[in-house]
Amino acid sequence: MIDDDQRMVAPEPLPEDNAAEGALRPHSLDEFIGQHRVRSQLGLVLQAAKQDDRSADHVLLSGPPGLGKTTLAMIVAAELGVPLRISSGPAISHAGDLAALLTSLQPGEVLFLDEIHRLARPAEEMLYLAMEDYRVDVIVGKGPGATAIPLDLPRFTLVGATTRAGLLPGPLRDRFGFTAHMEFYDPDDLELIVVRSASLLGVPLDREGASEIAGRSRGTPRIVNRLLRRVRDYAQVHGDGRINLATAQAALALFEVDEQGLDRLDRSVLEALVKSFGGGPVGLSTLAVAVGEEPETVESVVEPFLVRQGFIMRTPRGRVATPAAWNYFGIPPDANAFGGAATRGGQAVLPIEAELEG
Repeated sequence: MIDDDQRMVAPEPLPEDNAAEGALRPHSLDEFIGQHRVRSQLGLVLQAAKQDDRSADHVLLSGPPGLGKTTLAMIVAAELGVPLRISSGPAISHAGDLAALLTSLQPGEVLFLDEIHRLARPAEEMLYLAMEDYRVDVIVGKGPGATAIPLDLPRFTLVGATTRAGLLPGPLRDRFGFTAHMEFYDPDDLELIVVRSASLLGVPLDREGASEIAGRSRGTPRIVNRLLRRVRDYAQVHGDGRINLATAQAALALFEVDEQGLDRLDRSVLEALVKSFGGGPVGLSTLAVAVGEEPETVESVVEPFLVRQGFIMRTPRGRVATPAAWNYFGIPPDANAFGGAATRGGQAVLPIEAELEG
């Protein structure tokens, strides 16, 4: 049986009354902004498949959340002119679930598996054979009387997406004909996305307002579209509906997103690390308790951005605030910075380095 997560999705543009995020998705590679290397490489793969009138090679997309992996999967189906079937790794808990999904595919169809690294091991083993030989073996019966019945599958294209490529087994990763790692977007591309989304939403937006929203979006299209919708709401309620620099700044201040893209939770973690624990090192669990969040939330949602921005560092002894974190709160880094670490040539030495040297 195919559950709700394994549904047929048309690759045509979504209607306006659908979810706002879906309505703002591009529907072709020409409309897709950013990821220039991935876009050109994927375009070549799809163009060759169309010229040969065959299914495209299996595609693996990896990278942080919100960068457009699902959108690219939809674009693959749209560019090939075939239906798209969507499911996810956690939704396929047994090999039988995967067998039912694969045997229901139509020739040439695109199957998108989100969070593919979370597939159950039996389903993963079945997927190896399906990707390579377009066949699945269904086991009928149990014990010595069990029989394997081979079922041929139509040729299809699997698009897998993962936020943790390191958890993918080598045999699975090697079966993808094209792999792409998606990077965070630069401000210029994000500004183009803001302008495009505002046009689709019918929101008047000037250049300075677009730049302000793009600069606070963490390099992520999903976040930039979310911020745009909140700024639009603010402009509608407190102004004339137009978004300019002053409106964008006021709206983002209301929603506690600062000039560097840090939100309330980011600042809470940073403040606890700097002010409550003297810059660290401090363990993840202790830091999470200090801000009233789960350790998984701090590790997967907050830390990647703070590390990328150079505010904190992960060391074997725990999380450590960098001088940039101290400066963020207007506190000059002193002997307490880096957890009271030593200094070398005026530069702070990480605790683990000081320990090794001392």
